[in-house]
Amino acid sequence: MVPWGAVLWRRLLRKRWVLGLVLGLSLVYFLSSTFKQEERTVRDRNLLQVQEHEQPIVWKVKFSSGNGSQLSNQCRNSVQGKLLITDELGYICERKDLLVNGCCNVNVPSTKLYSCESCLPNGCCSVYECCVSCCLQPSKQHLLERFLNRAAIAFQNLFMAVEDRFELCLAKCRTSSQSVQHENTYRDPIAKYCYGEYPPELLPV
Repeated sequence: MVPWGAVLWRRLLRKRWVLGLVLGLSLVYFLSSTFKQEERTVRDRNLLQVQEHEQPIVWKVKFSSGNGSQLSNQCRNSVQGKLLITDELGYICERKDLLVNGCCNVNVPSTKLYSCESCLPNGCCSVYECCVSCCLQPSKQHLLERFLNRAAIAFQNLFMAVEDRFELCLAKCRTSSQSVQHENTYRDPIAKYCYGEYPPELLPV
């Protein structure tokens, strides 16, 4: 035997006014949710714009000597180079001369400190590891600080994540949109790793 409640419910659903009421309530709920979401989006966007224009960017980069790992006799390094590696102390060496603690072997004649061999006066280098090593020179601190102070909002998320000079130099020297023109051509196809304040000059079209 079919319960009276189910029978009554089916009869109600067959009525056009009931279906219209359900549809109307659904439409009202949808529109109110959409407007609330739009209000939240506009409010968040306005808040972000106010923060960008009124509050200075708080960078976490530390420029203390040694970059923190020297005391533990361990070094971070640039990792990816097939032939060359730069450690966080600024030494550049051949991969085969990297010690088990991650530091370059300073007793090998080919190991160099703060090497700018492949770098141009504008701070762009043809070798990534040389870019990082040159960037770590103590004399480059003011240049890096000026860059951070002028950094566009577009780079804020990238550079706010770094915590010391070594991480900053790793990030700064990586090829980015600053090194290319027309989204697919290097501004300078040879010296494409840059630690300088400004990107390379645009090549003539």
